Amino acid sequence: MASLTIRNVRKVYPNGAEVLKGINLDIEDGQFIILVGGSGCGKSTLLNMIAGLESVTDGKILIGDKVVNDVPPKSRDIAMVFQSYALYPTMTVRQNIAFGLGIRKVPKDEQKRIVDRVAETLQMTHLLDRKPALLSGGQRQRVAMGRAIARDPALFLFDEPLSNLDAKLRVEVRAEIKLMHQRLGTTIVYVTHDQIEAMTLGDRIAVMKDGVVQQYGSPQEIYDQPQNLFVAGFIGSPSMNFLKGKLVAHAGGAAFELIHEGAVTPLPLPANLLQSAALMARVGHEVILGIRPEHVTDAASARDHAASGNYQATEVACTVELVEPTGPDTMVFVWFNQTRATCRTHPGAHAAPGAAIMLAFDLSKAVLFDPVTEERIA
Repeated sequence: MASLTIRNVRKVYPNGAEVLKGINLDIEDGQFIILVGGSGCGKSTLLNMIAGLESVTDGKILIGDKVVNDVPPKSRDIAMVFQSYALYPTMTVRQNIAFGLGIRKVPKDEQKRIVDRVAETLQMTHLLDRKPALLSGGQRQRVAMGRAIARDPALFLFDEPLSNLDAKLRVEVRAEIKLMHQRLGTTIVYVTHDQIEAMTLGDRIAVMKDGVVQQYGSPQEIYDQPQNLFVAGFIGSPSMNFLKGKLVAHAGGAAFELIHEGAVTPLPLPANLLQSAALMARVGHEVILGIRPEHVTDAASARDHAASGNYQATEVACTVELVEPTGPDTMVFVWFNQTRATCRTHPGAHAAPGAAIMLAFDLSKAVLFDPVTEERIA
């Protein structure tokens, strides 16, 4: 195992395109780190630079305490798992897993011991004598992972390994990867554009946009306290609602002016937000209120689930535009401040398009942003 340190790393191509703009990350020994972002944000380029497949324009990459900028890939003690399985079709699972060991001239009895251990770790002992054509997509990806594990590297790199799998297999293989990390404790850097994978797999997440790390923290920290509008909108499914309005003085504190159906309703800010001097300095100015769908729900359910005597949500009467049942929840779409908002309600609310519904806002979970800088107001 090894730590990974990335210091002021830039990547500029000969045509002048700057893909990475000074990346700084500290990854501790044994951590599972996710690089997440949309297409073209630079996450795969960064992974390839860690692997040695791309050169570093400026900055340093250290594996352990060793600078590896000029170290060839084969000497970096890493293993990489790609989108494609790259298995040898004429070889059995056992032979595919052992292939790299044979190249390194590991004795046959040692190869068998390693392959058996890897197969047991990934729960595929019963597959060892099959060839890839007889395996499902998820099983093939497990074999690719097994081949990487057999090398016993200091660092695992995963480049969107689940993108070729269907939804059900993605969930299954995602669990296998997390279990593998729990059993081995090896440092993992994992690239994905899927924020669900990012939230469920990683110890820490680096959210990237345009070659810059927008925020680096634990999944819950990024979900609850996003640094800017991009992070807030990218992480979470359904994504966070953003409502434009004004912060006004109200009853000795402050309130967000919510405009809906031609009316203005003040949403009083709770005590945890009023303690912010930076936020109170914005009274009288435009702000963007960010609130997640689960914090705007049908008032009846909110009252039922609130602690006794501790119900502080603000209720607003609305008209339902669209309904999406999902089984355990029903997504309801309404309009606020000329913006469509998503609300997570209980199926028992019996919401229907065109019907009236009373929604409860839990503003203790709200985040406010500066409409000019798009940064969170601390």
